[in-house]
Amino acid sequence: MGKKSVKKYLYDVQQSVDSIFEYLGEKRDFFEYERNKLLRRAVERELEIIGEAVKHLLELDENICIDNARRIVDLRNFVIHGYDKVDNVIIWGILSKDLPKLKQQVDALMAEQTLL
Repeated sequence: MGKKSVKKYLYDVQQSVDSIFEYLGEKRDFFEYERNKLLRRAVERELEIIGEAVKHLLELDENICIDNARRIVDLRNFVIHGYDKVDNVIIWGILSKDLPKLKQQVDALMAEQTLL
């Protein structure tokens, strides 16, 4: 597994982050998110994909420059295995605070991969 795999998993993260932002739309209303089960499930699924891709990235390069990479994988595990304990407020905080930063980091890593 070489650079191509790293790029593939970064691409998967990028796509899932972009999908979450698309699902939430410009308005980004927590109360709409909380009311809309379909939206919540779609976002949770994208978070699972992000966590799985980050897990593979860590396997390929444990020093990859993604802040809180281990916590991202842990969130994936929690959403899958603790589905009945998922707290919408915590997920919303992650979407609002952490996801934009993850997008910046992954976009930068993708740009580096393109240069290699």
